[in-house]
Amino acid sequence: MSANRILALLELLQDRPGLTGPQLAARLEVDERTVRRYAVRLGDLGVPVEAERGRYGGYRLRPGYRLPPLMFGDDEAAAVVLGLLAGRRTGLSVGEAATESALAKIRRVLPEALRERVRAIEETVDVTSRAADAPRPDATALLALADAVRRGRRVRVAYRSFRGSESERELDPYGLVFHSGRWYVTGHDHRSGEVRTFRVDRVARAEVTGVGFRAPAGFDPVAHVVESLAGVPYEHEVEVVLATSLEEARRRIPPTVARLARTDDTADDGGGVRMITRVERLDGMALMLAGLGWRFTIVRPEGLRDEVRALARRLLADA
Repeated sequence: MSANRILALLELLQDRPGLTGPQLAARLEVDERTVRRYAVRLGDLGVPVEAERGRYGGYRLRPGYRLPPLMFGDDEAAAVVLGLLAGRRTGLSVGEAATESALAKIRRVLPEALRERVRAIEETVDVTSRAADAPRPDATALLALADAVRRGRRVRVAYRSFRGSESERELDPYGLVFHSGRWYVTGHDHRSGEVRTFRVDRVARAEVTGVGFRAPAGFDPVAHVVESLAGVPYEHEVEVVLATSLEEARRRIPPTVARLARTDDTADDGGGVRMITRVERLDGMALMLAGLGWRFTIVRPEGLRDEVRALARRLLADA
């Protein structure tokens, strides 16, 4: 009895449950009697295979059965480990404990030589972008939101705001976005009546309902999340007109930093860019404007003019 073909049958049962005896026999290049023997052999090994009789019957694994870890080839093991490490270090994964548990299970099933190579990957590979202690979302909530987005179903969520206040709300989730080390869900919030963006790590509970919805045609979850993050509630709202083109401004200023729009009331060639953002410190905004190297006109606030003058005096003194 071919061990490779038995494993091939197991993979077919995982990927295509319900295949009939003739279909399995054709794929495995054996006869139907051999397929039945393979199924019995899998049962002897503790893998419960069920066979439904009749014209439309087929083979499948018993519902709810969890397969033991499978063996990986070199490329497969490297791909899985790199994915787990990247998720842990960028914030994409749902939790440190889950990542470590998965890595430990992979180590246990690998041959010694391959296990040492995998350990070398863990110890030597680094990433240039890390999530700075970003909170991880609850896996159950994340999976529920993903299911709701895919099936177009409303969800009831228990949410905690950045100020710590808790609320219950109904949301039509249009999309999930992973951005700058955090998970976000965006969609129509029935409590406010607006399209809102919520951090998934602040969702304590998400329950998928039977109420369906349709996302607006052409809605771009990534663009909406990035734009909404540019308006986070910092202390100072800033409006400045930059003497440059919109294309150049977008190249230098990320959408997470500010909202940009073309204006026709500045610059030598009659055009410019209006930049609106919110900042915690006006002295930092003065430094940013100086670093851009463009002429600019401050619309508001008055305190930003004072910070720019103070920065100019310091630079003049240093010069």
